[in-house]
Amino acid sequence: MCGRFNVSDDPLVQGLLEELGIPLRIEPRVNIAPGAKADIVYETTRGRTLQEAIWSLLIEPRPDGGGYRPSPKYSTFNARSGSLETSPLWKKRFHSQRAIIPASGFHEWTGEKGHKQCYNIHPVNSAIAFGGLYELWDFQGDVVPSFTIITLPPHARFSHIHPKSMPLMLRPEDFDMWLDPYLTNTDPLQHLLKSRIRQPLLVEPIKSPESLEKTGQGEEIAADGV
Repeated sequence: MCGRFNVSDDPLVQGLLEELGIPLRIEPRVNIAPGAKADIVYETTRGRTLQEAIWSLLIEPRPDGGGYRPSPKYSTFNARSGSLETSPLWKKRFHSQRAIIPASGFHEWTGEKGHKQCYNIHPVNSAIAFGGLYELWDFQGDVVPSFTIITLPPHARFSHIHPKSMPLMLRPEDFDMWLDPYLTNTDPLQHLLKSRIRQPLLVEPIKSPESLEKTGQGEEIAADGV
């Protein structure tokens, strides 16, 4: 995780933007994959910004001159939490370039090749605020934002959906601290990097990320401590 996600222009996503202090509507996007564009929220000395960015932190111009793409030199598009303080790729950005990526739900597949089942996963009564990092690349005066989503170690009650990791999903009480560009001492953020289910999640079998039509009964994963 996380390899695909959706963003809907619905009341839950709009409520998330309002909590973030963003007086704008978001562009709906379906089946967002690494290398595609999504909207992110980050903060600088000029305030908070909602901006379109490429999913994959390290990007480069396409050889044909038609935009930008993830650098083929790197296979990673998400940032593992255990590497945030050690990897040269993540460390500086974790200290001062943190972002929130709004989403309606993310998608995982289980089963064998040819018989995989797609699941749409989302909180019961809210949108998702993925925790991530961002960069503003300057290609000869063309400033191009990119981002990565932070993943946590697997959680026992989520491992039947994804045995290797789960995404960092922030709560409203985390937003100000996470986005604060002056908070370069990351000690206060460490509790967020523990694998916890902080709000109930619905895991719903669907036809595909493009068609969210349910194909069976969903499962609710309770929040930790509930």
